[in-house]
Amino acid sequence: MSDPADVRKIARQNLELEALLGIREIPFSQSEVAACSSAKAARSAGARTSSPDNAEQAAELRTIDEQQVRDCRKCGLAATRTNTVFGQGASNARLVFVGEAPGFEEDRQGLAFVGRAGQLLTRMIDAMTLTRDEVFICNVLKCRPPNNRDPAPDEVSACSPYLMEQLRIIQPEVIIALGAPAARTLLQTNDSIGRLRGRFHEFKLEGPFSNNPPIPLMPTYHPAYLLRSPQQKAKTWADLQEVMERLGLKREK
Repeated sequence: MSDPADVRKIARQNLELEALLGIREIPFSQSEVAACSSAKAARSAGARTSSPDNAEQAAELRTIDEQQVRDCRKCGLAATRTNTVFGQGASNARLVFVGEAPGFEEDRQGLAFVGRAGQLLTRMIDAMTLTRDEVFICNVLKCRPPNNRDPAPDEVSACSPYLMEQLRIIQPEVIIALGAPAARTLLQTNDSIGRLRGRFHEFKLEGPFSNNPPIPLMPTYHPAYLLRSPQQKAKTWADLQEVMERLGLKREK
């Protein structure tokens, strides 16, 4: 006969996965909901409370966005974009999500991950007991490629220095690379996302920042891919749980 504790653990994992998929909410008790809400509110308030370092980081990011990215003409995407999409979130975030490029809604609104894939990413972040305000969300490219095609090598070469500056300023504890283009850019590899995901890699900034300690990087599937291939969501949830453990994030029991 199965151990009741094991049965409960498996049932809990299934409920967590269902919540991640957007099937239904995890049935916390009222006290657990209140505890989770209080913890999230406290963390969010802390992320929005400006300390001197946080104010400086936010100012640096704003300068790059306003003085470099918005007027960038380094590649042909400048001719077809509606808005640049710098990224948004906490300037001192412990966790940074990096995708490949903006989509239609992102280009229209000038915000990262606000379309259908962005809605799934929001659920993924919530399942990690975080909020979008507590993390930083961005892409390798700051402009949308026509028809949402994959980034071209010359576009990555022109745009990735902005991403490296973002990571240098934020100095996150962990990076999650969403999809193959982001993982390949950050890790300088041609391996598939299927080979890369499931374990931490070391990301090191180059140039004047090469002496900085490496940042743990977890590649996983892009939310847009998960919408097309929902059978991969369980693997993605496993990857997110590895990141949660690294950051010391835990669900209320």
